[in-house]
Amino acid sequence: MSKFTTTLITATLAGILSTSAFAAEFNYKFQSSDPSGDKNFQIQKEWTKRVEVMTGGRVHIDLLPVGSVFKHTETLDGIKMGILDGQITDTSYFSGKDPAFGLIGNTVGAWSDAEQLMQYINYGGGYQLMNELYAPYGVKFIGGSTTGVEALVSRVPLDSVADLKGLKIRAPEGLVQQVFAAAGAAPVNLPGSEVFTGLSKGVIDAADYTVFSTNQKDGLNDIAPNPVYPGFHSLPLIDVSMSKKKWDKLPADIQAILTVSVRDFAQDNITQLHMADQAAVKIAEANPKITIHNWSTAERKKFRTIARTQWEVFAKRSPNAQKVYDSITTYLKANGLL
Repeated sequence: MSKFTTTLITATLAGILSTSAFAAEFNYKFQSSDPSGDKNFQIQKEWTKRVEVMTGGRVHIDLLPVGSVFKHTETLDGIKMGILDGQITDTSYFSGKDPAFGLIGNTVGAWSDAEQLMQYINYGGGYQLMNELYAPYGVKFIGGSTTGVEALVSRVPLDSVADLKGLKIRAPEGLVQQVFAAAGAAPVNLPGSEVFTGLSKGVIDAADYTVFSTNQKDGLNDIAPNPVYPGFHSLPLIDVSMSKKKWDKLPADIQAILTVSVRDFAQDNITQLHMADQAAVKIAEANPKITIHNWSTAERKKFRTIARTQWEVFAKRSPNAQKVYDSITTYLKANGLL
């Protein structure tokens, strides 16, 4: 046997042994509510890689983009059936199962910035409440994040609550639609994948979709050249959660790593998307065909007042929704935010 062959065999065996030594002890399949091409999804993928490194290769998470196995509104069912192990998703997508998810997932008009929402989730009772809401589904809430306050895209100028009257606006089901309707708009049910077509064909006048940078990248500001930024309405809760049974089987050190890693992911997500928004705003401002509309404090307050009346209406839809309402309003009042 030649020296070259011996070396090759040795190297191959070393590689096999190395792979075996670092084979993941816990393999999970998570599904995201974001498309693979979105920055949100890319940041989520970075989180899964950090988890693998932080656990010394003991945990491997295969993250799938939206719709890979289940619709974005059905990943809770996927976890309950054991087909998915976890999810990274907008909690409000489950408002059809319990209005409480819609209220805590996007308390329209409640939060002025991402830090306020994260303080509520981590230190104001939100973490415990989310685990209580998820318990009947066999799901463990590991932690929350957010995209930051979303922008609106619009074909027509929007500078006030009065401008919303009769506006055909795409908005997610649940509380978001209810608030826009109360403000005089005409909400339209439309999947995110159809926002571009809906705007370009005039099916809708505006859309509550996602953050400014994603809207800019996807060309939405080109066909709807009157974006509202910073947004005044939507600050969604993005939650990272997994099967409670599988969580309970994890050793305490990995549970702690996952918990801390999600807090790091939240900061990473908020910061990167904010930086992307700032860069995208500069590009949009340089385009004479695009006009960015920034609502006055007075108009933002008007919208928030309308939104608050709808929180109360929404709270009556289920006992859990009332718990969410009581928890959030108590926190807001205690911190001088209401």
